[in-house]
Amino acid sequence: MPESPPAATVRTQVTVPLRFPDGYLTTARVFSFDGLVDGREHLAFGLGDRAGPVDRATARPSPPLVRPHSECLTGDVFGSRRCDCGPQLREAVERIADAGGYLLYLRQEGRGIGLYAKLDAYALQDAGLDTYEANLALGHQPDERDYTVAAQMLAALGVDRAALLSNNPDKAAQLQRLGVTVTARVPTGVHLSPANAGYLAAKAGRGGHALDLPLVRD
Repeated sequence: MPESPPAATVRTQVTVPLRFPDGYLTTARVFSFDGLVDGREHLAFGLGDRAGPVDRATARPSPPLVRPHSECLTGDVFGSRRCDCGPQLREAVERIADAGGYLLYLRQEGRGIGLYAKLDAYALQDAGLDTYEANLALGHQPDERDYTVAAQMLAALGVDRAALLSNNPDKAAQLQRLGVTVTARVPTGVHLSPANAGYLAAKAGRGGHALDLPLVRD
C-alpha cells in the first residue's frame, strides 16, 4: 500500500520571469508551501501550461512533466563542472516549459548531506574515492535524499500522476511508494565533460542511473 504523507498546502504563489545565462527566457509560477515534513524552504516552479495559478477544477489532458531537482549551489549557481547539475537544471526548465509541468527545487545539497559535507567529499574524491565512497567515508549514506516533500508538494498542487524527468530510479520508486503514480520515466540528456566523467560513471555504476555514457572528448 502507498504511504500517505501529511498534507501540505500552497503558502504563496507568484509569477517570476526567468532568464538563463545563454539567453533562454520563460515565465514560471513559483510556489512555496506550508506543512512540509522537513521544515525546509522547497519551491515548485510551474512551467508551460502550469505557469498560471493552481486551479484544481481545470481539466488537464495529460499528466505533467515533473523533475525533482536537488539543489546544487556549486553547479546550479556557479557553473561547476564537477557535476552535471547546472546543465540538467537548464535542460529541465526548457523541456518542462515545452511540455507543461513542474520543476521541484529541493533543498537537498550534496545528495542530502549538505554543502560543507559535499565539499569535504570533493576533497576525498580528489584523493581517489568516488562520489559514493566519499559520502560513506564521511559517515553518511551514499544518498540521503528523501522525496516525501516532493510528494507533498505535488499533492498540494493537485498532482497525483506525473511523467518523471529523471535518470534516477530511486526518485520514481520513492514517489510511487508515496502515492504518486509515475506514468513514464523520461531520461534527461547526458551532460558529460572531462571534469565530471568519473562522477557520472559512479552515478551509472553505483547509483543505477540510466546514463548512456559516450566517450569523453575535450
